[in-house]
Amino acid sequence: MSYIKVINYKEATGKLKAIYNKIKGPNNEIDNVLSIHSLRPHTLVGHMSIYKSTLHHSSNTFPNWFLELLGTYTSYINQCEYCYLHHYTGMKRFLNNDDKAEQLKKHIELGSLQSFLSEKEYAMIDYAYKLTLDITSVNLSLINELRILGYDDGEILEINQVVSYFNYANRTVLGLGVTTSGETLGLSPSNKDDENAWDHK
Repeated sequence: MSYIKVINYKEATGKLKAIYNKIKGPNNEIDNVLSIHSLRPHTLVGHMSIYKSTLHHSSNTFPNWFLELLGTYTSYINQCEYCYLHHYTGMKRFLNNDDKAEQLKKHIELGSLQSFLSEKEYAMIDYAYKLTLDITSVNLSLINELRILGYDDGEILEINQVVSYFNYANRTVLGLGVTTSGETLGLSPSNKDDENAWDHK
């Protein structure tokens, strides 16, 4: 499951057990990307806080499927199979349109999203690519191009935080050898109005 020791739900005690009880899914399942923090529970709190705020918060303005698309895309170009599989499944669930989800997956893997998305939507895919793999090209001119397409600065910040979160999550997973072994894919917090509701459904 990983390169380092992980404390599972049954073995957990004290602070770790309390956190696990907040984030657990059906049958006390803890996603491997979260249990990888078990030796330093305070980092799990940090991870969950930014994850919930960037992807599953009621103050976000983009629909969940689009935020998940950005996460799926970022994970794909980072070659992070774990996050790619998880968040493609999440995107598909939020879309509730299997055909569109399959089309998006196909275009991600072919590198042809530009032919499927609107110009405005694709601009954020391009921003995700540059933020992830070509950071020197992210400058004021690029931000102004997003503004011209109709994005306001709050929306730009929202996308920046989603893509930045996935770069963090991808590197956590890849750097510690996390796999999807024994997991249910695509679970996520469902209560967007409560910042402290971390349970996975």
